[in-house]
Amino acid sequence: QVQLVESGGGLVQTGGSLRLSCVASGGTFGRDTMGWFRRPPGKEREFVGGISWRGTWIRYADSVKGRFTISRDNAKNTVYLQMNSLKPEDTAIYYCAADRSGGPPGVTTVGYNDWGQGTQVTVSS
Repeated sequence: QVQLVESGGGLVQTGGSLRLSCVASGGTFGRDTMGWFRRPPGKEREFVGGISWRGTWIRYADSVKGRFTISRDNAKNTVYLQMNSLKPEDTAIYYCAADRSGGPPGVTTVGYNDWGQGTQVTVSS
């Protein structure tokens, strides 16, 4: 089982940037597809972005395209989410997740086997 630990969340003003990191241990990170999800206050968990194990496939939610960038460093067992031009509606708990299939990133929680504990991102207006 993969253990995932997110970091990098915090409080930022509208228009600011944050970079989230997710470090994996205990599994096969180098072959896993990784996803980022978020849970805004009072809402369901939603897909943000995902990247296949070699970076061949990358997907983003429409709401973050052009502002967020997902990347990974398999040598460091780490996936990143660079978030620019942040908006108040980006406020949420952000989770990383691992899909052991290694294929194209799914846009729902189905297929993601392991989850981190989440990191809070708050964007003030």
